[in-house]
Amino acid sequence: MTEFNPSQLARMDSTRLATYRANLDFYQGAHWPTTSRHRQLVFNYAKVSVDKVTGFLMQGLNFACYPEEGTDELKARARSAERLLRQVYEDNNLQQLDYETEIDAAVLGDGCYKVIWDTDEKRIRITAPDVSGIYAWWLGDDTSRVWRVASRYTLTQDEIQLLYGRAIEKKQATITEVWTASTFELFLDSDLMESKPNPYGFIPFVIFSNLREPKKFWGTSDIPSLIQPQRELNRALSQLSRILELSGNPIAVLENIESAEDIKVQPGALWTIPEDAKAYLLDLLQGGGVRLHVDYIDVLYRALHDISETPRAAWGGIEKELSGTALQIELGSLTQKVTRKRTIRTNAYHQRNDIILKLAEKYMSESFEQINHRVGWGPILPQDTARQAQNEQLLVQAGVHSRRTAMDGMGVQDPDEEFNRWLEERERILEMNREFKAQSTRGGARERATAAEMEVPD
Repeated sequence: MTEFNPSQLARMDSTRLATYRANLDFYQGAHWPTTSRHRQLVFNYAKVSVDKVTGFLMQGLNFACYPEEGTDELKARARSAERLLRQVYEDNNLQQLDYETEIDAAVLGDGCYKVIWDTDEKRIRITAPDVSGIYAWWLGDDTSRVWRVASRYTLTQDEIQLLYGRAIEKKQATITEVWTASTFELFLDSDLMESKPNPYGFIPFVIFSNLREPKKFWGTSDIPSLIQPQRELNRALSQLSRILELSGNPIAVLENIESAEDIKVQPGALWTIPEDAKAYLLDLLQGGGVRLHVDYIDVLYRALHDISETPRAAWGGIEKELSGTALQIELGSLTQKVTRKRTIRTNAYHQRNDIILKLAEKYMSESFEQINHRVGWGPILPQDTARQAQNEQLLVQAGVHSRRTAMDGMGVQDPDEEFNRWLEERERILEMNREFKAQSTRGGARERATAAEMEVPD
């Protein structure tokens, strides 16, 4: 393996990093390529579109663990794995971190998580490093086999003293972490501070793309496709705004007059002009000119909706009443876009959970052998909960799938715990029925019927 030199990072991925900066600037509202003394309005449709799609994407993210076999020991181990994952999610506030990382990935094109063991707090820590400081190496044409990752970031003088106990003269310095499956190296600028075997035995980074470009490791952003229509929309609206402003402050047109003094457009103004001269106000709105601008802006809006794959219905703007099926068809492009993203995210979150379980086995004396885990998602579009519950009931009764699967589909966070609570309530109700048993035959028949209805079908 060739010796690593941090200075080589300055020459790597320059195009990718420049694209990151350009996309981020555009997301933050830097839409006009050049500045002008004229009015330049910015209606940041690109930012709102990214935020909107991310909101649909992150709905109902959940996870579940299940044993390879149905023994009591493995079932208990699976429940322990779920509790651990849920505790790590809460400790690291992953609901907020995941949403922010998804916004970042949609804007830049890539996202990253770092999952490590915090030796000071004795817990698993998850962070989302700035992907512009992440570099990766993979084997040949197989982009899934990453063999080295470098993470580069800047620390101040005080932070370096606090973290590494090392005093530097400069106000800040660049830290570079270099990870392989077998080694770990830490550089301060170009000086090697630490080199040791990788304590984990794997690279603790999960790098994922927003949308994957075929045969490429790094992903694509949602921003580039919106740049041209967004700029044209800003230009058209700025132009219309100037026209309306001039119409509100009309221009006086004078004909056959060599010079004009004290000609002001204001209420009650009197103009004195020669007999053969003409004076009138320029009407920029005559002939339906504004309608042409408005129609063009509507065309741009439709183009933005089409290109961003967020139909107007996704914003609550439904011009006519639609049935449930018709609404799903109307929002089909949004559903397809979110599904493409979820396909990539499912693998990324599965890798992250896998690292969490590995760290727990190494540092928390846990054992999760023969335990599988999966990532689940909530429905993309709003659902009729009552109708969904009826469908799940029919599927369970017909033996198509289990109660656990039904509860997963309904968005129950912990299906096993919820089922145990149901069993406890059922047992208490049956016990109360036996304790307060009615003496009449009719009452007993009613109780038996109620108990029969509450029996769990085979």
